Amino acid sequence: MAHAISATQQLAAHSAVSLASASQASSSRGQFLGVPLSRPWKKLQSVAADSPATMTVSRRSVVCTVAQQKSAASDADVPSNGVQKGWSYSAYGSRDNITFGDVPVPELKPNQVLIRVGAAALNPVDFKRREGKFPAKDSPFPTVPGYDVAGTVVRVGSEVKSLKPGDEVYGDINEAALENLKQVGSLAQFTAAEEHLLARKPANLSFLEAAALPLASLTALEGFERAGFKKGQSVLILNGAGGVGTLAIQIAKQVYGASLIATTASLPKTGLLEGLGANLVLDYRSDFTTLPQLYDFVLDCIGDGERGAKVLKPGGKLVCIAGNPPPPAERFVVTSSGAELAKLTPYFESGKIRPVLDPKGRFKWTDVVSAFEHLESGRATGKVVLGPVA
Repeated sequence: MAHAISATQQLAAHSAVSLASASQASSSRGQFLGVPLSRPWKKLQSVAADSPATMTVSRRSVVCTVAQQKSAASDADVPSNGVQKGWSYSAYGSRDNITFGDVPVPELKPNQVLIRVGAAALNPVDFKRREGKFPAKDSPFPTVPGYDVAGTVVRVGSEVKSLKPGDEVYGDINEAALENLKQVGSLAQFTAAEEHLLARKPANLSFLEAAALPLASLTALEGFERAGFKKGQSVLILNGAGGVGTLAIQIAKQVYGASLIATTASLPKTGLLEGLGANLVLDYRSDFTTLPQLYDFVLDCIGDGERGAKVLKPGGKLVCIAGNPPPPAERFVVTSSGAELAKLTPYFESGKIRPVLDPKGRFKWTDVVSAFEHLESGRATGKVVLGPVA
């Protein structure tokens, strides 16, 4: 466990905290590629490079797990009566409103595909929607939640050009995160999505791993694009241990070649975040605004824009996905795009960017309410995922 150090000490020594070693073990899900973390992180990458893997994190270890999952879904699986099983709610409120039962199979539009859901992931927008934060732009009840999906195409609309039954895909099924939302999301056996919102699933990732990526990675990528970020610039990512933050760190390093990647988090997560590519991990409770380090870009993933604005270089950009940032900061809501997701797919397939799944955040299909409870606690590291879907 990391010892508490001041932000000044962190600035002087970027690698002040390391994790204990990970032990080798086996699992019904695949082989664990345990590598002592006292070795350089690149050694861990080289060991796992030839095996499709995801990083699962704890205070003591980062473990890579081999992906093992194929689907045999087909059109014959679609219920002929138009009724499927799924999770839904019929009134805004707490997670206790979510129940399991019969929900409609969505009617397929000409530009859509019907997906047999293999796995889904939860995002903060899912519980904010359930709480009724933007009711005027929501779908009618009953609502099946879920933005992120990974699964297999079983039917295609008449205008679909590039996808066919049997293709494994992933994506964020709502193009605009806060409006024109689908009534049947990804927490059902089948969901529908427009072709242009989907990309082919990375071949090396399971459905569970792929489902963790779309909304969070697209959010991180759009943040960098909105800032006009360039190779060699510096970035501070506020809340680097969250779903967006863990991917933003990797995108900063692997896609953009940032010269300095700093992030805020709780100190026990320092080893994880350094492993993802962070050069500097600042205690989120410390006053990092008093440090001399300034940044070309601050990506605020938590609603800490007031402090973020104080550490910008002259002409620097502050882009936020939460809170009410001071001007001239920009706040945005992600736009889903299969083409943008496809830009990242080579990084996922090469292992340069990997999904980070919360160690307590892999929930069974039957545990949707518990998954929401964990996400809403604010303690999740990386993503909360659900699957396989029965």
